Amino acid sequence: MASVIPYLDVQHLTKSFGAQVLFEDISFSVSEGQKVGLVARNGTGKSTLLSILTGVEGYDSGEIIFRRGVRVGYLEQTPKFNDADTVLDACFNHAGDEEKILKAKQVLTQLKVGDLSRTMGTLSGGQQRRVALANVLLTEPDMLILDEPTNHLDLEMIEWLEGFLSRGNKTLLMVTHDRFFLDRVCSVIIELDGKTVYTYRGNYSYYLEKRQERIDNTRAEIARANNLYRKELEWMRRMPQARGHKARYREDAFYELEKVAKQRIEERQIRLKSKNIYIGSKIFECQYISKSWGPDNVILKDFYYNFARYEKMGIVGNNGTGKSTFVKMLLGLEKPDSGRFDIGSTVKFGYFSQEGIKFDQQKKVIDVVTEIADYIDMGGGKHLSASQFLQYFLFTPEQQHNYVYKLSGGEKRKLYLCTVLMKNPNFLVLDEPTNDLDIQTLQIFEEYLADFPGCVIIVSHDRYFMDKVVDHLLVFNGGGEVQDFPGNYTQYREWCSLKSKADTIGAKREPFVRERRRAERRRLSYKEKLEYASLEKEIAEIEAERKVLEERLCSGTLSIEELTAVSKRLPLLKEEQDEKEMRWLELSEIAEQ
Repeated sequence: MASVIPYLDVQHLTKSFGAQVLFEDISFSVSEGQKVGLVARNGTGKSTLLSILTGVEGYDSGEIIFRRGVRVGYLEQTPKFNDADTVLDACFNHAGDEEKILKAKQVLTQLKVGDLSRTMGTLSGGQQRRVALANVLLTEPDMLILDEPTNHLDLEMIEWLEGFLSRGNKTLLMVTHDRFFLDRVCSVIIELDGKTVYTYRGNYSYYLEKRQERIDNTRAEIARANNLYRKELEWMRRMPQARGHKARYREDAFYELEKVAKQRIEERQIRLKSKNIYIGSKIFECQYISKSWGPDNVILKDFYYNFARYEKMGIVGNNGTGKSTFVKMLLGLEKPDSGRFDIGSTVKFGYFSQEGIKFDQQKKVIDVVTEIADYIDMGGGKHLSASQFLQYFLFTPEQQHNYVYKLSGGEKRKLYLCTVLMKNPNFLVLDEPTNDLDIQTLQIFEEYLADFPGCVIIVSHDRYFMDKVVDHLLVFNGGGEVQDFPGNYTQYREWCSLKSKADTIGAKREPFVRERRRAERRRLSYKEKLEYASLEKEIAEIEAERKVLEERLCSGTLSIEELTAVSKRLPLLKEEQDEKEMRWLELSEIAEQ
């Protein structure tokens, strides 16, 4: 059987900036139909690697081989447009192709880009990114290369994009910090770590498990090498300089052993628990707040809420429903039309905004932080220096003495986060804090917030992050409607799903109920009784098969052919289950008479 030629084959690729080596001699491939997620710390070269693959940036050595004729669509972090082009021009330069224009309108509507005649220069950065994403999807390339595709998308858009990318045999290589997205879309994870790459054939959950195994194995190997290294080092010191052939062979082996023994592996961070934060029992009270941007854009309408001590609240909702406006009113940066915020005297806000702050690019990282404070008082006589605090958030001592202009976009966001936390606030207000942060930083930040002894409000579209941190939601539904939900994001979505299903079933049942009332009372026929009993069994069997297939899909053990087959089978099973459930409802109405 002929071997399959991958869509993309990367062989022995090396890239450096001056003395800094980003990655060295890395090799990997992406086959047709594979959906690959690329993960790594900020500043290790994820976006640079995508730029190299798409020909935007050069490299030192190695080979990048695309299958002949493969068309690649690339979403970069900061797309560039002609300001005078309309939205539709930016997506297509075939204005006469009605079918393509219709499809463009459909995708742009899903991404909530209205008025296709607007010029690109009048759009916000987030809107421009959504147009760029639509452009990439609409050109229907053979392979998609996406850099942070979920940035600037609201939850509804992210869930639509998940479905779009999961359907069919699309080939995908993407960088994203959205762990739900990685879990649900990707079948392969490539990790860039320590200048090399590791490939895991499974989704994000599978990757986490296998990555830990790799780290544990490496740690054990280093420990064994260290034990042997001490013995060999003693031999090296004892032996004279003039050595025979066997001794030289042992000497060469010693230097190889030394490389292993001196490896440094990422150590688990200690949890950072401050005991020096105090906040009084009165936090804040929203006293019948109203706010609108004109009659068609109502944000809040007589909204009342009393915020509790130690509360960790998430704010969710589609773009434009007023989440950031609410936060700005709380902080006094925006005035309500009516009502007021009554804030406790002990409250000290720490605000992380979407816009961020502008740093002096010529300053060193450590100087940016020490200008705020030299240390944080952790309570109980313990202090954490600015350098230790930066190291906790994965800035190495070397990076701390780098100039700000050398940092990647993600590293600058992380530095901004450190400047907010160094002020030692007792109430954190975080507006989209996870954008551009790497997954390891997010995990550390989640632990920090879980142990944070003050109050937290988070506006975020990162579902995984919200689940980890918040225990309560305010859901902005638009039109001034705000829903108070006592749970995390996954629990909220499950509640929505059950409510939607109940409403749908109720709507479907209604005609049968009316028909039953009109018709004469009758019993199930013998044939219908058999069918009724059989349907319950068949529905249970379909549910069992769906569960098995979903587990196989996440196992990381399927071949491309098996992945394709499972992906095709699942929607068919769902359709069959819906039909059988409808018939079961119909028969149950008669059986209940």
